[in-house]
Amino acid sequence: MNRRLQQFLAAENISQSQFADTIGVARANISHILAGRNKPGFDFIERMARAYPALSLEWLITGRGRMYSSAKSGSEGPAGAISPLPPQVEQTLFDEPEIPAQTAPKSSTDHLDNTAHSPINQRSISKIILFYTDGTFQELP
Repeated sequence: MNRRLQQFLAAENISQSQFADTIGVARANISHILAGRNKPGFDFIERMARAYPALSLEWLITGRGRMYSSAKSGSEGPAGAISPLPPQVEQTLFDEPEIPAQTAPKSSTDHLDNTAHSPINQRSISKIILFYTDGTFQELP
């Protein structure tokens, strides 16, 4: 299956990291699957199916048939079919927090006046925790 995954990435013209970000898995997972160290699980295949609905899962899993199914989008499926759920985004300890987009200021002078008073600029670090390889940690004030 790792060879078919490589073929799929080449056909889509995307890198391993772009693919990992698109389906919402760790980049190392893709590397391990492509190297043959790990085999993809159900969750991985399900995420691929949601992100790439035209991909033939039969081809991906068994190698039989064509890479892409005849339906190029989820809307061309059979009548009454349930559309796939969007992939869930899992946030880990090391992900950057999302900052809501701000609306554009009315004029350039308003922008200059408001930048010093923005609540985002007033954030400060309250705690730093260092984790060591021996399993211990240290909390800094």
